[in-house]
Amino acid sequence: MSNENVSTDPPKIIMVDDVSFTLISVRERLKSKYEIYPAQSAESLFELLDNITPDLILLDINMPEVDGYETIKRLKEDPSFSHIPVVFLTARNDKNSIKKGMKLGAVDFVIKPFTDAELMECIDYHLSPGNQDSVKPVVLAVDDNQSILQSVNAMLEDMCKVYTLPEPEKLQTLMQHITPDLFILDCNMPVLNGFELVPIIRAIPEHEETPIMFLTSDGTPDNVYVATHLGASGFIVKPIDKELLRSRVGTALADFMIRRRVRTSV
Repeated sequence: MSNENVSTDPPKIIMVDDVSFTLISVRERLKSKYEIYPAQSAESLFELLDNITPDLILLDINMPEVDGYETIKRLKEDPSFSHIPVVFLTARNDKNSIKKGMKLGAVDFVIKPFTDAELMECIDYHLSPGNQDSVKPVVLAVDDNQSILQSVNAMLEDMCKVYTLPEPEKLQTLMQHITPDLFILDCNMPVLNGFELVPIIRAIPEHEETPIMFLTSDGTPDNVYVATHLGASGFIVKPIDKELLRSRVGTALADFMIRRRVRTSV
């Protein structure tokens, strides 16, 4: 019987921050659990990446010369590094900053000042085996038109993990296997339309506040009223404009992440 070699090395994490005290402090506080590689600039980060492959990158947003946004953009454009999950460490907790980070591919954010427990909880979540394939926000798009579903997936696949469902009556079955961070529902579908799916979704405790967006080819005032009354986070009229969809999705997910952070920090 052969034994497979299982690595017991601690996770490798690159932390990028232009403040040396922050790098030293975090490294000392977390070195018993993780192998922390400090970098004070984007240039230092890419020099490290020439020699090591980290399991995760912690990235400050506010840095001179090259900030965190430009750094993650460069990371995600390079096939050698695009798979590495990036968590922003920042004093910014406003919706626009989070939205921008998510659109660029960040999987999470930790607000400064943070405790060791907060940072380790975030790191452990994104490094756990069950989350390796789902570090991006999960979006479920429901539409009876397959071409629409294909378009939504193509427009969002770099910023979200997109699941598509052409048969709305199978929603509850699919929900036993995935936990979406956002729903995109077509208004007009056979068997169950998007409006009728909302109470089914809201009846699931973990989705009482999950954002829901509607797609429709008929942007009548009545449809807009119903969608707004149901608490829609967005209303997109077909044919779908890519930048509008990405902007609305980024905003909805940012709002949801802020609310989730507030709830868990209380």
